[in-house]
Formats: sequence, C-alpha cells, structure tokens
Amino acid sequence: MGILDKVVDVIKLSGTENGKIEVAIIKEPYGEESESVASIGVFLNSDPETLNPNWLVHIPKSNIDAVIEALKKAKEEL
Repeated sequence: MGILDKVVDVIKLSGTENGKIEVAIIKEPYGEESESVASIGVFLNSDPETLNPNWLVHIPKSNIDAVIEALKKAKEEL
C-alpha cells in the first residue's frame, strides 16, 4: 500500500457529522521504487478507530494540474 510520507491537509467532509477528506503524500504506493503520489482519502467517519478511508484515489504528480482543472469544471456544473 505504500508508505505515508506526509499528511498535507485534513478537511471536514461537508454533509457529515465527523467525516473528513485527507490529502497526503504516499511513497512507493505500488511497490519498491514506484513514483510517489498525492493520495486523497475520504472518511465518512473520522473516529480514531477508522484507519481506512471509504474512498481512496492516488494521483501521480504529472496528473495533478489536469485533475485540478477538471475539479474546477465540475464545481461550475454543480
């Protein structure tokens, strides 16, 4: 699963009592010497006992700008 390098930010998940969105950097997510990724985990319940997110996405550095632009477009559509 890789090595958690750093939690960049934790955001309260709107519409939940104690959910969160966690943005982190994961080293070697796909095995030894694989490229680090930005990891976005969505937790519907952020109790300390909840270790695994309900949803998880890994984004390689080379795709981050395109994903940000797509999210901006999605925001306009909401």
